Amino acid sequence: MRILVTGGAGFIGSHLVESLVARGHRVRVLDNFHSGKRSNLRNVKDDVEILRGDAADPGAARRAVKGIEVVYHQAAIPSVARSVEDPMTSHRANATATLTVLVASRDAGVRRFMYASSSSVYGDSVRLPKRETMLPRPLSPYAAAKLMGEHYLSVFALLYGMETLSLRYFNIFGPRQDAGSPYSGVISLFVTALLAGRTPVIHGDGRQSRDFTYIDNVVDANLRALTAKGLRGQVLNVATGKRTDLRALLRLLAAEIGRPPKARRLAPRKGDVRHSVADIGAARRLLGYVPRVGFEDGLRRTVDWYRASG
Repeated sequence: MRILVTGGAGFIGSHLVESLVARGHRVRVLDNFHSGKRSNLRNVKDDVEILRGDAADPGAARRAVKGIEVVYHQAAIPSVARSVEDPMTSHRANATATLTVLVASRDAGVRRFMYASSSSVYGDSVRLPKRETMLPRPLSPYAAAKLMGEHYLSVFALLYGMETLSLRYFNIFGPRQDAGSPYSGVISLFVTALLAGRTPVIHGDGRQSRDFTYIDNVVDANLRALTAKGLRGQVLNVATGKRTDLRALLRLLAAEIGRPPKARRLAPRKGDVRHSVADIGAARRLLGYVPRVGFEDGLRRTVDWYRASG
């Protein structure tokens, strides 16, 4: 099968590309390399076609989808904090890019389109767990743009018959997650700080909780979506169904690395939600999805990778 992965040199995208190649698919990657890295694709560089380009650019999108059957749209600027600082750039990289690739895909006859959405679309609802039937309440430009992408996928399924699916990712972590940015995921920031002997930073009181999901679980959900039947614009949570607060996370990582579980406290960040945990029943029913790697096992694998690559 001929498959395009936008953002395929990024953290999540590169893991997905490797798994698709391993299953014998012909894979093309579109990436502007603003955050993606060619080194993330070193294991499959001879087996994939790599196009340098911006997913929000119509010309680049048309070139990328030519001859493609299935699109995995992973390209994004996945940062709530950055979207608060720069809403226009976030909108272009998220909402505009999604519509641009969708239009190019429609015109090229792409059959199936999977989209990386985000748990941030739920906002700060006090109801837990978060179910796909709940009314979204975005708290940031990033979350609003991700929600807009979901609506576009639903519309393209309705109007043009494209098989579409939005996967709401919950706090993905694992090897290759870039810790070199203040907008990086909290686990990568905690791990690299502890390994370097620095004190990690917690924004707020540390009681905020997340459904931390190891990268292999996300890849598995995406692979299952490749052959799932009846895709017509649905939205599914991809998570573990369990939550951990930041204080407990720091204790686990500190014990694994052998450092004291101390943190420097800063003010809460605008747009951050307080608690997040998913109901994954819909993904189980439609995709047969069950998390393969548990939270603590995923933490150990992640720490081992940062140690080896440090």
